[in-house]
Amino acid sequence: MTDIYVLWHFRTDEQGCDHDKMLGVFSTEEKAQQALDFLRDKPGFKDYPEGFEILSGRMDEFGLKEGFVTVYPGDG
Repeated sequence: MTDIYVLWHFRTDEQGCDHDKMLGVFSTEEKAQQALDFLRDKPGFKDYPEGFEILSGRMDEFGLKEGFVTVYPGDG
């Protein structure tokens, strides 16, 4: 299996809407970090520097194998 590193940027706006952006898929964590360093001071990104995240995974694998549930505000 081949490891991959996915660079994301996450932020929530003033109305509570999520804005998730997948910025790239890389073969090494170092390459993902280089992309993050390049984007960090670009318009938009520089206003939300804490939004970057590098997530690792494996090529040809999928997630949520057990499914998912939706939890609404107020649900116990």
